[in-house]
Amino acid sequence: MWTQGKKTGFKIQDSGFRHRRLPSCTVFCIPYPVSIILLTAFFLLNTVSVFAGDLNLQALIDEALKNNPEIRASEARASASRYKIPQAESLPDPMFMFGYQNEGLKKYNYGKSSDAQWMFSASQMFPFPGKLSLKGEMTSKDAESLTASHNSIKLKITVRIKELYYDLFFAHKNSELIKERALLFSRVEDAAIARYQSGKGSQQEVLMAQTEKYMLIEKEEMLKQKIQSIEAMLNTAVGRDVNSLLGRPETPIPVVYNRNMNELLKISLENSPEIKVREKMVASAEVRVKMAEKEYYPDFTLAASLFERRGDFEDMWSLTTTINIPLFYRTKQKQAVYEAVSSLSEARNELQSIKLMISSAVRDNYSMLKTAERLMELYKNGLIPKTYQDIELAFAGFVTGKVEALTVIAKLKSLIDLEILCWGQFVEREKAIARLEAITGMRVSEK
Repeated sequence: MWTQGKKTGFKIQDSGFRHRRLPSCTVFCIPYPVSIILLTAFFLLNTVSVFAGDLNLQALIDEALKNNPEIRASEARASASRYKIPQAESLPDPMFMFGYQNEGLKKYNYGKSSDAQWMFSASQMFPFPGKLSLKGEMTSKDAESLTASHNSIKLKITVRIKELYYDLFFAHKNSELIKERALLFSRVEDAAIARYQSGKGSQQEVLMAQTEKYMLIEKEEMLKQKIQSIEAMLNTAVGRDVNSLLGRPETPIPVVYNRNMNELLKISLENSPEIKVREKMVASAEVRVKMAEKEYYPDFTLAASLFERRGDFEDMWSLTTTINIPLFYRTKQKQAVYEAVSSLSEARNELQSIKLMISSAVRDNYSMLKTAERLMELYKNGLIPKTYQDIELAFAGFVTGKVEALTVIAKLKSLIDLEILCWGQFVEREKAIARLEAITGMRVSEK
């Protein structure tokens, strides 16, 4: 059912037709008029569309990684954070002071008085040893956290595009199946009209078949609106204008996913981008605690001054050191330490929380993946072949007048609904794999 361009294996004969054994059905023979209808149905329902779609998933992902505004914004934040590291490790700007001191208020007496002088001073503040390195380490951890967050956002956008792509594919597939269903009901309508004209059927049977066709028109219009909505969201995720035209998605190629639950849990705790972001935040919070504790120690400011005098008075100079005294440490430095410790506790608890959420998400998506695989197997090898056999009997009875049109219509609706459900599980499986790839930080092809 999932192989593109796979032949149905039918062979038409004059007295009817036979088809070779397929994985999802059994060999049977039915009369020629009914065989034409079922041949069309089987060909449409059990064959993937043979035309190539013009919307490629990987091309959309590559485009989004370049143009998505959220990704570009996170990349800019990560880049900006790296420029903060050398700033944090640098000394404060030196200070230069100049001025004039005069003796008396009545006249300018520079060179005539010992206290009249021009003053020049340069000073530099030196943080207590270890503070600059801690500031550099703190900003470095922040930069690493933003870089990890950028990688996480790229994976989230990739998953978002994959989910929308699969939803768009499923919407197009539903539209195709509705058109196929309309073809089947048209044939039922023709058979009902033939029975009515021959006096073997009622007009009600014709009306029922026509009513089903009109209901399909309504569903098709709703699907058109859904396709437009998904296309708008997909364009936004890629970074395009919402009105950009998108073609029909290519039929996804199913991949084999052999990892077990324990392996996924282990990989996710080691490689998950979300966990890496929280780990970097914990490391940054630990450095902030050290920095807050370092603030108990004073900083030093060295100042060199020159006093220029003229006449009989010699120039003077001075060298001073200023030390700040953490006198109010109880309400300032001590509280800053408490704040940093509380922030560290918050970061550690958030890390533990995200680990539990990641483990839960792995179990949820893995369960969804396996359930989808089992349901697909049930549909392909159980329910669909059985429903097809029911349709054979119903058609045969309808032709001979033993079965009402309502029964045939119900069987046909059931067959197409099962086909839609089977494709739906296929899409859910692919979306679950995409989410697992984002959680674990590893693609299916990676070992």
